[in-house]
Amino acid sequence: MLDVSADPDHNRSVITFAGSPPAVEKAAFLAIAGAAKLIDLDDHEGEHPRIGATDVCPIIPMQNVSIEECVELAHRLGRRVGTELGIAVYFYGSAAKRAERVKLSDIRRGQYERWRADVATDPAREPDFGPAEPKPWGATAIGVRPFLIAYNIYLNTDNVGLATKIAKAVRFSGGGLRHVQAMGFLVEGQAQVSMNLTDFTKTPIHRAQELVRREASRFGLAITHSELVGLAPQKALFDASKYYLQADDMNEDQVLENRISQELVSDFTPSALLERISEGAPTPGGGSAAALAGALGAALVEMVSNLTHGKKKYQHFQDEAKQLLDEANHLRSELTIGIEADADAFDQVMAARRVMDLSPQEKEAQIEAATVQAGEVPLQAARLSNRVAHIAYKMVESGNINAITDAAAGGLLARTAVQIAALNVKINAKDLQDQQLARSWLVELEQIDGEVSKISERMLRLAQERGGI
Repeated sequence: MLDVSADPDHNRSVITFAGSPPAVEKAAFLAIAGAAKLIDLDDHEGEHPRIGATDVCPIIPMQNVSIEECVELAHRLGRRVGTELGIAVYFYGSAAKRAERVKLSDIRRGQYERWRADVATDPAREPDFGPAEPKPWGATAIGVRPFLIAYNIYLNTDNVGLATKIAKAVRFSGGGLRHVQAMGFLVEGQAQVSMNLTDFTKTPIHRAQELVRREASRFGLAITHSELVGLAPQKALFDASKYYLQADDMNEDQVLENRISQELVSDFTPSALLERISEGAPTPGGGSAAALAGALGAALVEMVSNLTHGKKKYQHFQDEAKQLLDEANHLRSELTIGIEADADAFDQVMAARRVMDLSPQEKEAQIEAATVQAGEVPLQAARLSNRVAHIAYKMVESGNINAITDAAAGGLLARTAVQIAALNVKINAKDLQDQQLARSWLVELEQIDGEVSKISERMLRLAQERGGI
């Protein structure tokens, strides 16, 4: 979670989170499900247009992912939201399935109230997924687009009509700047020109700012202040500072923090996590280390899969190498999530033990629930790491022979991850009231440990044979 922005006038929250594609897909689904439970659109009002409890869910490619992959993610997410949650889903932007739905504003036209009246009878309102039925959580627009900057400019007036006139002159649909959407609002008694800059590389912040300033001056108005909603790319802010400083020759390498970041990129030590582990606090601890070891193992399997896939020498293994690559990527993402999840689970146990305003029965139930979670998280890490060991064996068996020891190293890390995770599961099982559940954990652990031990021993022998070591 990177940022949350909200205000009572817009009655809208903008939540920014980032991660690997599988993690983002999972988080978005859970967020949409939570919003549907908590927000009733029949009882919701606000300045900002909206069509549903989760009004819009944009997927934005940032690093090491393509637009096409994000579109696939958006479609998978939309299918789950429609079928599992019963929410009407519309795809927009690069994910749009219909030409008339590329623009979010076209999907949102008339807002929730118009959608509620039309969805069951108007074929143009038929969702891409989910029921064509009016529900109190409304609909959700899921799309793929470039980074959008939400930027608001406040004027020295409470006349929202003038802000609306200025917004119309500034936005592209009113003859203004391309890649600018704008509306006028009244926020805390002050007129606001609210803008979305859909491509800041072509219409930068400072150009929009200056046009608003010029249009406002026609009415004898001035800008009092501006605000950024959520996050913005560093380049957008750098370009604005370069413009106002009139420093045409300034480049981003002259920014001290940028140079430091560039130097740190070459540092292969995961310093922040290691520092946190070493600090002496109870978390992150062994469970997080287990998840990290499993994730490292999966990363090595990915590496060998990448070195195998696409090579003529291993043509016979291409399809399986690609499948293993995808599975290793998924396992690495899930285990990476587990690093923090394990620390959070233990913190919840400690928090439950400190609660003072509950009855003894309520406190005991809360501690039990937290302990179950504290055991389930490392147990899941053991399951995932066991799977890493199995796919590592396949890469040792058929993958690029020049990287065979790396695949074996991935399998050994996975075995270690299982053994460390098992310690955490067992210590939590000891404290459980539900001893039937505790026994089921121990039985499963014994099975996992037996599997990973056997596969690791076979893998080592095979690596030595194939590698001639």
